[in-house]
Amino acid sequence: MKAFKAYDIRGIWGEDLNYDLVFKAGYFLPELLQSNTILVGRDCRNSSDEVFEALSAGIMAAGASVHDAGLCTTPMIYWATARNGYKASVMITASHNPAKYNGLKVSAADALPVGYDNGLNKLEQMIEHHSVVENESRGIIQKVDYHNSYLTFLSQYKPTTSGLKITLDCSNGMSSLFVRDLFPEHTIFLNDTPDGNFPAHEPNPLEAENRHQLMEHVLENKCDLGIIFDGDADRVMFLDEKGTFVSPDLIIALLGHYFFEIKKDNGVVLQDIRSSRAVGEYLAKNFGASVHTWRVGRAYGAGKLREIDGVFGGELAGHYYFRDFYYSDSGLVAALIVLGLVQQFKQKGNTFSQVISSISSYYNSGEINFRIEDKEQAMKQVSDHFKATANPVSILDFDGIRLDFEGWWFNIRPSNTEPYLRFIAEAKDPEKLRQIIEETHSIIEQLKKSSGNS
Repeated sequence: MKAFKAYDIRGIWGEDLNYDLVFKAGYFLPELLQSNTILVGRDCRNSSDEVFEALSAGIMAAGASVHDAGLCTTPMIYWATARNGYKASVMITASHNPAKYNGLKVSAADALPVGYDNGLNKLEQMIEHHSVVENESRGIIQKVDYHNSYLTFLSQYKPTTSGLKITLDCSNGMSSLFVRDLFPEHTIFLNDTPDGNFPAHEPNPLEAENRHQLMEHVLENKCDLGIIFDGDADRVMFLDEKGTFVSPDLIIALLGHYFFEIKKDNGVVLQDIRSSRAVGEYLAKNFGASVHTWRVGRAYGAGKLREIDGVFGGELAGHYYFRDFYYSDSGLVAALIVLGLVQQFKQKGNTFSQVISSISSYYNSGEINFRIEDKEQAMKQVSDHFKATANPVSILDFDGIRLDFEGWWFNIRPSNTEPYLRFIAEAKDPEKLRQIIEETHSIIEQLKKSSGNS
């Protein structure tokens, strides 16, 4: 089924995802997760009420009940799931995707993510091969309200005073429900009314065009930083006082000041396989902390952080996971912590851009997409080529392949759903970085020509 992805169920509503599919997902979820009550929240997308109706009808047809949390952020559902002992929950959202999309993010007990490898595959099989037989004892829908208790939880991360100029962009998404209670009154709020049409811009802060309005306000108002959330507020990204986008992996290193310097925590930090080498170097140098590298995606990251009992972790996509947040990710928690750190650095005379510059001295390509059908062969040819030119000091092969060499590294990994390879490289020398990118491009183009896929 096209809507079943590695991390969730997602697609265009009315096409990849429809009432019948969502109804059946709801029907089989109680059996899959062994729960007679399922917590359900939803975002502000125009289709979310209809998706909720279909999901709830399926859950109740199975004889289980729905606890309806209403409009909320995805992290609020994670928090409420673990805090209140639910064995299962679903967040209705398509996260950063355009308005016509919707989806289901499924969690098990303790807010453990249910991805394709550990449950969605079974759910897909149940939908395809099992019949729906409605239970004589139908479940019910019960409204629950966790907004205020979640706000109280988040408030512990508020800096005592701000002294900062901030512009914050909610992307017309679900962070709008909380930001005015959490951020200083003089914050400039953009697009902070939930609107499923996302009229200002798509709710994907990774795309530069969606940050343009934020950048203009940061520069025009001489702000110390800009903050932007995605649609369901599980991700957050930052601009410095120059309006420059801060690579989200470098924020992992910055967070070390809060957890190791202020809170005096001890333990391992999790990063994904695309993270800058500067992250581990900075954490080791300043706090004696070590990093554990793992696969991309919450379905892998949250589970791995719990497995290693890591203090916190993060991803290049702007997810940040916290042990104190049930090993789950929260854009608001990350934003409040970063806000406090930028404030402290400002009091010492350091701007946000200066702090980030002190973390990394590498030149980074950013993630580059190469379209090619034979992804496995292309990955092999690229990795074999660079192995022949130098001896790697480290090889990671659990999410594509990452090869680390003296002074540079790259990761090349396949898209889960599209004929693309994701490539990212980093080097101390900008000329070396240019060479790596050009050679990779040449290898892939040659392979496409030889296979008639040009």
